[in-house]
Amino acid sequence: MIERSDRLPAKILLAFGAPGFPLAALTVPLYIYLPAFYADEMGLGLAAVGGILLAARLWDVVIDPAIGILSDRWTTRIGRRRPWLIVGTPLALVAVYQLFLPAPGVGATYLLVWTMALYLAWTILLLPYYAWAAELSPDYHERARITGFRESFVILGTLAAAGLPALHGGRATGADALGLIAQLMMVALPIAIALTVIVVPDAPPARIASADNAPGGTSRWRAIVENRPFRRLIVAYLLNGLGNGLTATLFTLFASHVVRVPEQTGALLFVYFLAGILSVPFWLWLSRRLGKHRAWAISLLWSCFWFAGAPLLGAGDLAWYTLISVMTGIGLGADLTLPSAMQADIVDVDTLNSGVRRAGLYFALWTMATKLALAIAVGIAFPLLELAGFDPARENAGAALTTLGLLYATVPVLLKLATTALVWNYPLDAAAHAALRQRLEAAAP
Repeated sequence: MIERSDRLPAKILLAFGAPGFPLAALTVPLYIYLPAFYADEMGLGLAAVGGILLAARLWDVVIDPAIGILSDRWTTRIGRRRPWLIVGTPLALVAVYQLFLPAPGVGATYLLVWTMALYLAWTILLLPYYAWAAELSPDYHERARITGFRESFVILGTLAAAGLPALHGGRATGADALGLIAQLMMVALPIAIALTVIVVPDAPPARIASADNAPGGTSRWRAIVENRPFRRLIVAYLLNGLGNGLTATLFTLFASHVVRVPEQTGALLFVYFLAGILSVPFWLWLSRRLGKHRAWAISLLWSCFWFAGAPLLGAGDLAWYTLISVMTGIGLGADLTLPSAMQADIVDVDTLNSGVRRAGLYFALWTMATKLALAIAVGIAFPLLELAGFDPARENAGAALTTLGLLYATVPVLLKLATTALVWNYPLDAAAHAALRQRLEAAAP
């Protein structure tokens, strides 16, 4: 790892951030295009797709700790994190091809199997990749810079996934959109992974002197339970992830059936994520002055203020919806960048208490919370819509559209307000982390 006074060169940061582009390009179809495509165009229905994706997400949650622990413990001649990225890439490409380009008439079992395969590949890639970020620097502010570079690539990938269908005849949903994104993945993922594996240093396992440094002892698990910043942040992640999951899952339905601009979904996503990437430098600047937790909380309040007006929109309110998309996109830059940097700081608390650096396990636990939130979002949103009489194949009104608006905007605002309350007085700020780093350095052998 680098010394605290050093800054990583831009070459390493760019190479490290590169996989964020194709991995984020997967996020758009999985959460936005895929559910509606299989429910409507493939004829599986809202309730069936919601149940299948919930089951696949629960599988995804189960495998996270195993991958996280193994990536912490498996050390090879080429490092701890590199091998996972190499192994996960071909599996991801096969699963993307099968899931995004299905043959006519495939059923529920097909969707379940290939979604589970893609989630496995995604976990193999994502967990070691995120843990790697926490090991590139011990510095509080440099970690925000690292995640800023990575999440800029993430937003660029999301922009590409959202913009490709819009640029290709305005087709923002369905088979055409999924096919275009699959082609992007086949090219971008292998190139980005190769760049990271070749250029970025892979830090060796770190150990320090600790009373709890007994291999496999229950004290190491107790260290997780007793990590107070971790407990607070993981609950905040769960709440915020549920809000984000509801919004992402219902975006195409809201744009198509409430604002009634289905042909503009790609453009709306594009301006949303463009605002996000342009806002990253501002949130990094603010985090240096107020701390990462306060800057994140301010971004959540900003998003709530603008998103609260979404349920008031109706047919033809494209200008207002575009404004809301831009303003909430500004908050996205902080939502993607700052919490990940806060996670890396929490790993230091555990390292001091347990005697080993377990970034893979901790990022697995955070990812479990996020995935569980997304699974809940899909699992409850579609059945509730169906219960309210919503049908994506026809024009809806009354209770059906009201329920859609509440689930899409009102519930996420309430969840983000609860998240703000949890992180506003978050204890691990820059001063507390500096003291923690001094203790870690004193305990190092």
